[in-house]
Amino acid sequence: MQGLLETIKKWHIHPAVDHFTVAILIVAVLADLFASIFSTRLWLRYAALALIIAGTAAAWGSQVTGGWEAGRVWDAVKTAGGPAYDTLHRHAQLGDWLPWVFLILAIWRIGIQLFGFMAGMRGLYLLFAVLAAVAIAYQGYLGGKLVYDYGIGTALFNAGSSQASPQPEATGPATPIPTVYVPTATVTPAAEAPSAASGGATPAGGASASPTASAMPSAAAAPPTPAAAPSPAAQPSASTTPASSTKADEHRGASASL
Repeated sequence: MQGLLETIKKWHIHPAVDHFTVAILIVAVLADLFASIFSTRLWLRYAALALIIAGTAAAWGSQVTGGWEAGRVWDAVKTAGGPAYDTLHRHAQLGDWLPWVFLILAIWRIGIQLFGFMAGMRGLYLLFAVLAAVAIAYQGYLGGKLVYDYGIGTALFNAGSSQASPQPEATGPATPIPTVYVPTATVTPAAEAPSAASGGATPAGGASASPTASAMPSAAAAPPTPAAAPSPAAQPSASTTPASSTKADEHRGASASL
């Protein structure tokens, strides 16, 4: 028997039992509400009675299986602390009280169905049944939050807990952070020397003092070339010289004859 119980624990049936419990109890309360609206449908009242009894039994099953899961993860969650532990604590408290609440509601519902003098308490019963259904739905929400938000009961939570374990602090003097010296830009003497080509003036804007193409002697300053001598075009041509001499001789001859 003990071996069978250990095998069932390894199956992790608490989520399945929880889903069945929440669903059947909410349906039981809704069936009773519809039975009050449609009073001629007597089968709805009997169905609600059967569902509240089955849901109460399922609630006790959820408490037992929840205790198995809590015994497996409680210490690790409590050590980690934080919102995960607070959520688990609220979920466990509701799991301890709600089975008793639904047991009382089931007995109350049986009395309303069997004893005529309790029929007048039907409205008060429905009020408490609706509040209990809301409470168990909230407990189911907390259970989903434990799994999907914090990974309680999964390998992810176990891995996160092992990584979050405190590490020993390093001892000894702190190692200074190495610094790197970066020299600043300085003006070299070559940049400060005046340019001989510019007559000693420093170039504007801190420009380099090295001679540029504009400061070099141009081709206009070169010594005169033979091209500067009088061109042949400036000398009298051979074709015009005899004509000029003839006219000069004629002029002298006329002057002599006079």
